[in-house]
Order: sequence, then structure tokens, then C-alpha cells
Amino acid sequence: MPDFQTLLIYIIPLIFAITMHEVSHGWVANLHGDATAKMLGRLTLNPVKHIDPVGTILVPAILYFTGSPFLFGWAKPVPINFNALKSPKRDIIMVAIAGPISNFIMALLWLLVVIFTIDLSNKPLLDMAQFGITINLVLGVFNLLPLPPLDGSKVVSSLLPNRLSYEYDKLEDYGLYILFGLLFLGVFEYIIAPIVGALQHIMYITTGLI
Repeated sequence: MPDFQTLLIYIIPLIFAITMHEVSHGWVANLHGDATAKMLGRLTLNPVKHIDPVGTILVPAILYFTGSPFLFGWAKPVPINFNALKSPKRDIIMVAIAGPISNFIMALLWLLVVIFTIDLSNKPLLDMAQFGITINLVLGVFNLLPLPPLDGSKVVSSLLPNRLSYEYDKLEDYGLYILFGLLFLGVFEYIIAPIVGALQHIMYITTGLI
């Protein structure tokens, strides 16, 4: 059974990663004409407003306690009214990629924490920062997969002709089942993990950490 400090090392970066991801969607949507998230009080960094009992608590806990080689989760999706966007086809892409971009930015911020912590003999903070890099890269890459309801699917849908886009979006009804099926078959091990590993290597080698 992990101690409380160990749990915090993983929980804090995960909560911030998924919170910033959702807030970024709502913030960009607001910039492009849809104030739905703002009116509902979802443009806040208060994680309580974004916690999903299953995605934020149950799934990460199961993965952690079962010794899963990867850890991920999700927050309550920020409501987006795509019809309110100034230019829906274009703006949907901007809203969709805002989440993954926020994760990549947070990974860089955690990298700064690693740089300033590595010589301070503060192992808990260093472990937290390293996990912060990993979980944000995982969420960023994972959400760019072109599978509904992930963010990458919104980009693909916006680029397709209307009829094909409509048919493609129907996959969202089965997206979660397809997603877990692919994870079970090793999509993380063979696709996501190598990309995340390569990005981490680039980050560490360019900053002289390795």
C-alpha cells in the first residue's frame, strides 16, 4: 500500500494536467465566441469544478493499484456550443488542440522544476516533476489520437467534408469501448509510449539532463 506522500506525487500532477486540459478548451472556445464554459463557471483552475468521479478518481486509482505501466484519466468535459463559434469548422480545430497544447506546455514547466530541483536533494519534488512531465506528454499525445471522442477526432472531423464528418462522428457512440479495446491490445505500448519516450529524451538531452 503506497504512503500518502507517494500518492501526492502522482495525484497532484495528474489533477493539474487534466484540469488545465479542460480549462484550455473552454478558454479558447470563449475567445472564439462560445461563452458556455465561462457562464457555467468552468473557466477556473479549481479542480473540484472539473473532477469526474470515474475519469479523475476511479480509473487512475485502478490503474495505479493494479500496477499498470501507464496512468491516465480525464475530467468532466467542458461544455462547448460549436454553433456559437465564429467560424465553426476552423474554430473547432483551435478548441480541440488547445487541450493537448496545454499539456505540452505543462510538461515544459515541469521540466523547469526538474532543472531547478535536481541539485536540491529533494527527491519527492523531483519525482513529482518527472511524473508531471510524463503524464502531460501522455495526455497530450493520447488526446491527439483520431478516435472519437478524443481531441484528435475533432480535428479530423473538421477537415472532412460534411457528409463524411457526420458519419465519422457517429463513432463517438462506441469510442470509449474502442478506446479501451485498443489500450488492451497495446496501443499504449506500441504507439503512445514510444512517442512519449522520444519527446522525453529530446527534452532531457536539450537541457543537458542526460
